[in-house]
Amino acid sequence: MTHKITFIGAGNMASAIFGGMIEGGYPADAITATAPRDDTLAPLRERYGINVSSDNNAAAAEADVVVLAVKPNRMTDVCIELRDSIQARQPLIVSVAAGLTADTLDEWLGGGLPIIRCMPNTPSLVSAGASGLYANARVSEDQRQLTTSLLEAVGLVEWVDDEALLEAVTAISGSGPAYFFLVFEALIEAGERLGLSKESARRLALQTGLGAAKMAQQSEYDPAQLKRNVMSPGGTTERAIETLEDGGLRQLFDDAAQACAARARALSEEIGKKD
Repeated sequence: MTHKITFIGAGNMASAIFGGMIEGGYPADAITATAPRDDTLAPLRERYGINVSSDNNAAAAEADVVVLAVKPNRMTDVCIELRDSIQARQPLIVSVAAGLTADTLDEWLGGGLPIIRCMPNTPSLVSAGASGLYANARVSEDQRQLTTSLLEAVGLVEWVDDEALLEAVTAISGSGPAYFFLVFEALIEAGERLGLSKESARRLALQTGLGAAKMAQQSEYDPAQLKRNVMSPGGTTERAIETLEDGGLRQLFDDAAQACAARARALSEEIGKKD
């Protein structure tokens, strides 16, 4: 059975998801995306062959799944606008808005709805994403499986049973790409100081990161063992790793993740107070 899916919002993350779905074989004519302006929608219709609309209610009225992909500060107005259509149809709601709890969204949409929260990350734009998902008690097993298949079109899917764990997901994978970009930035700068051209240092650092990630994904060993496999006693890599460890790298990453999760909690509370 092909489900009709409406994306409320047609920005980068929404287009990454439905673009990945279509590339994976999902029928484009079962997908609708909405946005206020036709100059946003026309290129999507031309590129992907999906249905487009500037009328959120009309698009939601026929949907089996409604993906809320607008910014959190617009979500209140959008949900109130959609309330009657959503209550009449009772579709599965999937939200990719950070900081808005399932209970809050359910209240704004009139209550009694199956709601899944999704925390994707920006590598979803290149079909290499990592998405954390949480479902409220009204979501059926079939709806969980459907959402898994939709999000797997742009990368890995990981479910959590406690909604609060989405803050940990934010700290590890949601914000995580920026941590790796910082590491690449630092390695490129170090390479330049050692005499490499910026372009050579960039190519070597990025390819090394890609290769390390592939090895870690495909190996039977955990990252700690893979690290040890590169380290010869008294060798160059051992000296580099000792320097990083002595500099407190592990603690810095832990501090960064804790700070990120704390900020995610604070933002969620701020949004709740405003609305």
